[in-house]
Amino acid sequence: PTTHENPIYVIDDIIHYGVANMPGAVPMTSTVALTNATIPYLKELADQGIPEALKNSNSLLTGLNIFKEQVTHRGVAEAFGLDYVPPEEALAN
Repeated sequence: PTTHENPIYVIDDIIHYGVANMPGAVPMTSTVALTNATIPYLKELADQGIPEALKNSNSLLTGLNIFKEQVTHRGVAEAFGLDYVPPEEALAN
């Protein structure tokens, strides 16, 4: 992370910007951006119901971590030493 006083650094001729919590510096703008990015997914979930929306949207399905008490994200399962169930299998049950 960098600071507002020294916000960038260069590695291999590439400028990197790493000021932490930039959304906190522009709360209204970041809220509008987050809302615009997430509302379409919420509409899918509301219009289709959770299981159907997950089956019909690869974006939603790849973001799924747990469904009906089953861990459907391999990384989460491995990190916590839990059984992994592929999301398609969890949705079929």
